[in-house]
Amino acid sequence: SILLLVCNLQGYASLCSLITLGRRRCEKGESEVTLEECCLHSEGLYAIWLPEREDTGHLKIMKQAFGNRFFMMICRHKEAKDPILENRIRNHAKRYGIRTVAGQEILYHCTSHRPVQDVLSCIRHRRSLSNCENLLKPNALHELIGADEFLNIFDDDPASVQATVEIARNCSFRLEDVRYIYPEEIHSDRISVVEYLRELTHRGALQRYSGRPPEAISKQIERELQLIEELEYASHFLTMHRIVEWCKQQDIMCQGRGSAANSAVCFCLGITQIDPIDMDLLFERFLSRERDAPPDIDLDIEHERREEVIQHVYDAYGRDRAAMVAVVIRYRIRSAIRDVGTVLDIPASELQRLSKQLNSYGSIAPDDFVRAGLDPSLRTHCLLAELSNAIIDFPRHLSIHPGGFVFTTGPIHEVIPVENATMPNRTVIQWEKDDIEAMKIFKVDLLGLGALTQLHRCFELISQHRGIDLTMNSIPTDDEQVFAMLQKADTTGVFQIESRAQMSMLPRLKPEQWYDLVVQIAIVRPGPISGGMVHPYLRRRAGEEAVEYPHPCLASVLGKTLGIPIFQEQVIKLAMTVADYQPGEADQLRRDMAAWRRVDRLERHREKLVSRMVAKGIKQKFAEQVFDQIRGFGEYGFPESHSASFALIAYAASYLKCHYPAEFACSLLNSQPMGFYSPSTIVEDTRRHGVRILPIDVHFSRRDCTVEPCRESTGGYALRIGLRYVKGINNKEAKSLESTQIAVQSIEELMHETGISKATVKKLAEAGALRGLAANRRTALWMAHGIRTRKEILPTLENSTEFRSLSLEESTAWDYRSTGVSSNGHMLQHYREQLRAQGLPDAKTVNNMPDGRRVRFVGAVICRQRPANASSVVFMTLEDETGFVNTVFWPRCFERYSTLAKTLSLLGVEGTLQVASNVVHLIVDHVWKPTDFSLWKDFRSRNFH
Repeated sequence: SILLLVCNLQGYASLCSLITLGRRRCEKGESEVTLEECCLHSEGLYAIWLPEREDTGHLKIMKQAFGNRFFMMICRHKEAKDPILENRIRNHAKRYGIRTVAGQEILYHCTSHRPVQDVLSCIRHRRSLSNCENLLKPNALHELIGADEFLNIFDDDPASVQATVEIARNCSFRLEDVRYIYPEEIHSDRISVVEYLRELTHRGALQRYSGRPPEAISKQIERELQLIEELEYASHFLTMHRIVEWCKQQDIMCQGRGSAANSAVCFCLGITQIDPIDMDLLFERFLSRERDAPPDIDLDIEHERREEVIQHVYDAYGRDRAAMVAVVIRYRIRSAIRDVGTVLDIPASELQRLSKQLNSYGSIAPDDFVRAGLDPSLRTHCLLAELSNAIIDFPRHLSIHPGGFVFTTGPIHEVIPVENATMPNRTVIQWEKDDIEAMKIFKVDLLGLGALTQLHRCFELISQHRGIDLTMNSIPTDDEQVFAMLQKADTTGVFQIESRAQMSMLPRLKPEQWYDLVVQIAIVRPGPISGGMVHPYLRRRAGEEAVEYPHPCLASVLGKTLGIPIFQEQVIKLAMTVADYQPGEADQLRRDMAAWRRVDRLERHREKLVSRMVAKGIKQKFAEQVFDQIRGFGEYGFPESHSASFALIAYAASYLKCHYPAEFACSLLNSQPMGFYSPSTIVEDTRRHGVRILPIDVHFSRRDCTVEPCRESTGGYALRIGLRYVKGINNKEAKSLESTQIAVQSIEELMHETGISKATVKKLAEAGALRGLAANRRTALWMAHGIRTRKEILPTLENSTEFRSLSLEESTAWDYRSTGVSSNGHMLQHYREQLRAQGLPDAKTVNNMPDGRRVRFVGAVICRQRPANASSVVFMTLEDETGFVNTVFWPRCFERYSTLAKTLSLLGVEGTLQVASNVVHLIVDHVWKPTDFSLWKDFRSRNFH
């Protein structure tokens, strides 16, 4: 039987409680919520029952609990069972004095979407279309119908229709009517939360400014505190301060970012690290009267310790009053192909082959089938394409927001439906962040950031090995060597400035001071690019173009960026200054820029902005450029405050890479997965910087990578690869191996002392980690196969058994296969003589060639990109033992060689060099598959992000 519960505002909390109860039982695999339990939560609910079986045992209970809010539903879909079921319902209703209500089961808005609904039903039930049994509806009469058609269907039963209208009228309310109150922070002193916030802020100001806060900061603090008090947001700031202080006590690195960096209060509370007065940041972007929304404070936390902070928050506020925000994961083309193909009984091998031909974003076309070796005219394949394209952006499943928390004064399930998360000791609400914003519910973002984990580990390594105690605040900000490194784009592994696009910009922008990094991080974004602001800024910075302002009043707004708007705050200030936007209008502009999926919301500003700027004497062309940039910000624009917060981390990482390359690489490898590049690329870059790479060895390697004294390395330290990189070894086994490092003298003793499995011994042998216990890898692997059990060990193999040692090329191939990294160098260095004989240069040689030179090159593909604003141009980064070659594929070339370009990990390319401002790109016009690389091990590239 089906029970439908409909609520008015009074019954909303009851419905949330029932949903929460049902989801918790579902997660635990327990029985469903019973009708008796529904009756206990009946206040404010309308119960509509459709009994599909002869089950009247609960009718009296339901009638007693709900009274005149209990109905039995009649549905008419012209199915064979309809008359029988309707007759049964009417008899029960007459017998027990229950009213009937007319209704329809609506599954789609029009009948043409019935195939989509059928496929989604099969996906939900994990059945194929040929094995769906009675899960699908027998006809297409489940569409959304109009009032007239509804009346025609039930023209013989006006009483049931009247009941439908009555329920609809009584249950019409908006979710915005649900009252939400942020929980008031509790503190020991008997003062108000506002007074406590004021005290903490002034205390923090004294610490920030060594006891003498400037007059400007004092005025700004007072202005902010008055607004915070007026809008009743004090507890929100105290919550973030409380979390930050706890992180400091636990030695967990954290840093506020985003629009919170515009706030002097956040700076003085220690939440953010950017002085908003010194940088002239726009506070109104963070908080204003007109905004009518809670402030957005994001806190970046070491990603490997974020769970500690999350559990602390649960402990501090209670599991019944705190929960994480949900994220609805939606279908992209590859997931759609996989799920729809399974429903259509298409072999998994075909689906995998087809997926390799597709971009992460976009749809599927007949040509994709052809490239995958499949017939696009086959009926099944036509259905696959049609249905997969139809469900793109449909919700697939519920996940958890990267760090969003909500808090409530009372039980959270009385305000929002809650369920248990897949991870233990977590609960998650069933709403996304946009829903939270619409409901004006405060959200606290606790985000994991791998760069902070890496920095913390690197500081610890430097302190441990060199006795130097560094922090982000103690690193000198004017180091010439660091900026020289940045100008050469030597930034592999450096947070935020390691991508191909950022590396291409660094030699052009030539950063000379910290604020240049703020611009660097923000300028490689769709906003400035689509607005045509990048090249004018670079020309002005290089002295090739005079710095001019479209209007004299913009000198204060655009002075820091040479008259070119780069940041989101500048766009808002510009609108207020030259387009006379009022604070409310400016805040709406900010909101519309943030709603990047709904470009139509920005278009309504075009006429207003452009016409007002032209009226003030600004040229039409510049006004149009400004609006194009605003539209670009709608896709992905960076606020100055956000960029400044990231620039602090980026500079610290650059300093460590420049002066402590071994420790930098070690901490980066130990913080994986994170960043832009694979561990193998990081290892090769470290080797090119003069750091010796030491192999995995059970006598010396710990679970994590380590730093060891070495005269042959830059700075006197080498990098030892850790046991964590041996594929298939878990943390427990790695810890056991750590405890018996130098003591064991044989493979048998190692297994006996550590209790590791035979399979693990084989993995160690393949990775070369048993080099001190056997003559070579083959011998070690043979001995591992001879071990029967942990306690019953075979005698040592006879010395007469000899195995040929692996060649250097074979050892490298085994390394990549078993660990993904190698201490023997890049795989291509073993083929260098062969490549040189074919006239194929290395990457270093290519990057020193002149503009216009024709080049043939072979390299490992480590990155494929197709930016949304690049007109379908594809960028690939190829790597060999000497460095990178950045390649550009125009759409026609990429389509011509798409199969090879999308699938090969070792790629041969030919084209013409484009060299400008020390930036080298190879414009590809021909692609081939290199041969005679029998031991080549596939690299994993990062594709189309």
